[in-house]
Amino acid sequence: MTVLPDDGLSLAAEFPDATHEQWQRLVEGVLRKSGKDVSGPAAEDALSTALEDGLRTRPLYTSHDAAPDSGLPGFAPFIRGGRAEGNTAGGWDLRQRHTALTDGLVLADLENGVTSLWLVLGEGGIPVSSLGRALEGVYLDLAPVVLDAGADVEPAARELLRQYEERGVAKEAARGNLGADPLGHEARTGTNSEFAPVASLARLCAEEYPGLRALTVDALPYHEAGGSAAQELGSSLATGVAYLRDLTEAGLTAEQACAQLEFRYAATADQFLTIAKLRAARRLWARVTEVCGAPSAQVQHAVTSPVMMTRRDPWVNMLRTTVATLAAGVGGADAVTVLPFDHALGLPDAFARRIARNTSTILIEESHLARVIDPAGGSWYVETLTDELARAGWEFFQRIEQAGGQAAALRSGQLGQDLAETWQARTGKLAKRREPITGVSEFPNLTEPPVERAPAPEPRSGGLPRVRRDEAYEALRVRSDAHLAATGSRPRIFLAALGPAAAHTARLTFASNLFQAGGIEPVTEGTFEESGATEVCLCSSDALYEEQAATVAAEFRSAGATHVFLAGRPGQYTDVDSYVFAGCDAVVVLSATLDRMGVS
Repeated sequence: MTVLPDDGLSLAAEFPDATHEQWQRLVEGVLRKSGKDVSGPAAEDALSTALEDGLRTRPLYTSHDAAPDSGLPGFAPFIRGGRAEGNTAGGWDLRQRHTALTDGLVLADLENGVTSLWLVLGEGGIPVSSLGRALEGVYLDLAPVVLDAGADVEPAARELLRQYEERGVAKEAARGNLGADPLGHEARTGTNSEFAPVASLARLCAEEYPGLRALTVDALPYHEAGGSAAQELGSSLATGVAYLRDLTEAGLTAEQACAQLEFRYAATADQFLTIAKLRAARRLWARVTEVCGAPSAQVQHAVTSPVMMTRRDPWVNMLRTTVATLAAGVGGADAVTVLPFDHALGLPDAFARRIARNTSTILIEESHLARVIDPAGGSWYVETLTDELARAGWEFFQRIEQAGGQAAALRSGQLGQDLAETWQARTGKLAKRREPITGVSEFPNLTEPPVERAPAPEPRSGGLPRVRRDEAYEALRVRSDAHLAATGSRPRIFLAALGPAAAHTARLTFASNLFQAGGIEPVTEGTFEESGATEVCLCSSDALYEEQAATVAAEFRSAGATHVFLAGRPGQYTDVDSYVFAGCDAVVVLSATLDRMGVS
């Protein structure tokens, strides 16, 4: 009988370990084939990706990429989660958002998987006087309620407490958040409010309603104004610190004050950045509470990003919100709100709300995402990104504190300027399609019928702006739609493919996508005269451009073309008017093209 060794498989031991230098040499060889002659660390840097906040994603992470000890779930610094059991008991809290009073919708959500309610009241939402009707049939001792009432926070909170009393809900059974966020409201509207009523509500919750929190630290206004992940973290931290100061001055202990706060963050389709942001947020808040003498975990509510939602091809939003929800769950959020895919178009319909609910349900029940606590923990990449993002967020927090705190930074305009500068840099990437938007700047579908929804209440405004990734392209598409309505056809461009398919396919596809992103219909069949177009784009290889571009461009001009593009990098082809290529400012090109076509 053969006895197998009991030391396990030894196959790996027969191969020597590869070194970092050997990997870099392999990278050098690949880059050299693409025309980049770099070596060593420079070769590795060539594969790195620049992120906002001065961060970079490197192509390789190893055990040498050390990050601070992330600890254990449920223990300071809470990087791995605020509770030892994580979300394993039943998954995260599925929190659905409501902005309009529609009979039956709230109950439909609760009966189909939603576990808590987020109600927007007052300006931009449900009238405060209709709160009882909105909650009709809801078991308030089972379903936590989170309010978002802006300037109407005190009457809204009192009305909710009255509902608890009238329905016989014991004070210790009430769950949720009264949603007071005066600084967040100021960021939204530009108007400030007194903190005394908020302090009174916080004291009431601390003394009589152990399951209710009084305040929300909402970071969405800074995210929706174009802020980066670090700016979102720093702003939320500065807001939380301001509330702690005000609450303790009002007589609450540091421990009571910390227990009154819940933090709200955006979850984007950049899954690893979202995971790292939520982990970094808990670490930063743990540091703040430690200094305050009341170490505690941050309670987190993640919301799929409104900035990433598109109005064109909105079905793609289902994919974006799925990735964002996965990231929020993996990142350890306590509650997650999935915005319906038609959120940017108005009031969501029943199908969109169902998909939003089921996104979390599938990830929890079928993908078993909540069964593992901090599944990204231990990844050298995630741990490093968490550490770097935490440091960048802390740096921005210190910048706000040096300006006098969150209120002072808002009122002086410094915070708004910082956010605007970040957004301006990002819009450059969007315009050049370095940051693609599927269905909008990449692979748009001009023939898709528009998705129409009933208008939603106008959101609160007057403070920081609300931006969207698709806004520049949406403006171009609106111009195209108006032209279609007025003339019966969209503005057109004739794409002239030169030579065999192997020579022109890639650039033909590129040009077709680019012009459709601006609502310009590409015509590839028939002749230029039959196309109804006034402009032409030549698509082929560099070699064929050398041979044919000048002649073909002249022929099209003789046929009536007013402008001739060439799909490719600017070169010596003086007989064309302009070039379109990867990295060109698509928004500028498309806007100028529509101007020449007389599309207002």
